[in-house]
Amino acid sequence: MTATVTQPPPSRTRAGLDALNSQLHKVGLRVFLVIILAHWAEHLTQAIQIYVLGWPVPEARGVLGVPFPWLVTSEWMHYGYALIMLVGFILLRPGFTGKSRTWWNVTLGIQVWHHFEHLLLLVQALTGAFIAGQAVPTSIIQLIAPRVELHLFYNTLVTIPMIVAMVIHQRITKDDDPSVRCSCALQA
Repeated sequence: MTATVTQPPPSRTRAGLDALNSQLHKVGLRVFLVIILAHWAEHLTQAIQIYVLGWPVPEARGVLGVPFPWLVTSEWMHYGYALIMLVGFILLRPGFTGKSRTWWNVTLGIQVWHHFEHLLLLVQALTGAFIAGQAVPTSIIQLIAPRVELHLFYNTLVTIPMIVAMVIHQRITKDDDPSVRCSCALQA
């Protein structure tokens, strides 16, 4: 008589992550993409307010910042978004394989830096100690580039490799890569 070894059931967290990166990966990516597009809408609206409509930078607050001006000046809100993005890239990463995983990793690396910059801004806002003798919370790259343009640049740097990863990911089939676990492929 041989003993049968049974594996303990996976934790709910592990099971949830497995589902997110297999049968729910397409849905997860779409929800994540809606969050990213909403953020882009805010930044693009702010850029239009500044460069097309000629609004002064403090008055150009995007879509939500016009009725809720405190949102634009809240480092907590900006940090929270950077953290949500970082967590999203980490949670959705296991669903990517091959070249799409490489591009997703590039995006994740850029977002790690972007998150660090927002953490630095938040710490300065909370402590009142600003870097390089600045009068307001300032990120490292903001020492050489204005904040509005810098955030458009960061978001572009994060978005481009993310889109490349998603396009490649959607085109991979189980025939191309047997390790694919999700239903994202257009051919699936």
